[in-house]
Amino acid sequence: MTKILTVLGARPQFIKASAVSRAIIGVGGMQEIVVHTGQHFDANMSEVFFSELAMATPQYNLGIHGGRHGAMTGQMLAGIEEILLKEEPQAVLVYGDTNSTLAGALAAAKLHIPVVHVEAGLRSFNMRMPEEINRILTDRISTWLFTPTDVAAQHLRNEGANDDRIIPVGDVMYDVALHFGARVKTTGGMLDRLGVRPGDYILATVHRAENTDDPVRLGAIVSALTHASRTVPVIWPLHPRTRAVLQRGRLLDGVADSGVRLIDPVGYLEMVELEKHAALIATDSGGVQKEAYFYQVPCVTLRDETEWVELVESGWNRLAPPKDAELLSVAIQEALGTRGRAVSLYGKGDAADKIASRLAADIR
Repeated sequence: MTKILTVLGARPQFIKASAVSRAIIGVGGMQEIVVHTGQHFDANMSEVFFSELAMATPQYNLGIHGGRHGAMTGQMLAGIEEILLKEEPQAVLVYGDTNSTLAGALAAAKLHIPVVHVEAGLRSFNMRMPEEINRILTDRISTWLFTPTDVAAQHLRNEGANDDRIIPVGDVMYDVALHFGARVKTTGGMLDRLGVRPGDYILATVHRAENTDDPVRLGAIVSALTHASRTVPVIWPLHPRTRAVLQRGRLLDGVADSGVRLIDPVGYLEMVELEKHAALIATDSGGVQKEAYFYQVPCVTLRDETEWVELVESGWNRLAPPKDAELLSVAIQEALGTRGRAVSLYGKGDAADKIASRLAADIR
């Protein structure tokens, strides 16, 4: 039986893996060993996802989190290498662009084990982003480059990747959205507990270092969300690192008497419920940008650029660099009530099946 070792570490990767792991079981003939690096360690950011997405508990959990990029990635590299030597898989599968992704790909490549990269070819063209470095290096050493969009495939061609390595399949997150989206509730769930009505609140998520580590940008985000909350309630599930930064900068003081509701991280199905029924989503997350589109909700991206340029071009997303609170407030107000064009951007919801079938055919 073919053995594939999958490396996961962050919340969006659990979501993507739920679809691909299910498809791997479906094609038969392959055994999947899952390694959780521990990069997202909070129970609300990892453990609950495995149960909600009907995923088996990972066979390995390295428990590595916190610290600087070099230390974290180095520890992951060493831990994954030991597991690879023990398990001897025929391929290593990684997702996206986290430190866990890069560590898994490097560990495999140095042991001459072929690498499978799901969500290959994304580019922000901002080399200050750790994620951009991770995804470029991972793509360079991967054997299978499964791309979610035509734009991503073209990026790889522009960088010299051979067409036989580039495999357009669509976006596995769309597979998951179709599979689980119908399960969310409109009553008796998160909205009732928070006391908000469908279509009558803004959902915000902030976690990227470019925002949380910059007092000017984070201050502009807090100010703009506070201003927006005077007319529309704002629900803000706080990433643990973001909460700590807000507390250190005393930025929580101005939120206390506003219409901004700060809540703990939520599970996947609760997040889908909040996304699906929001009037608008303001985020710096790549995955949440796409989920906003899946549920036909306008999105304001709190960044200078996005990998998902097709969302901007089709009118579902607008970039709003959080450098000025007033300009960001205007962008949020102008996006409320808008809709993008009717376009199909991320496949037909069968990306995971295509990935599993191709791996079953190629790996011996």
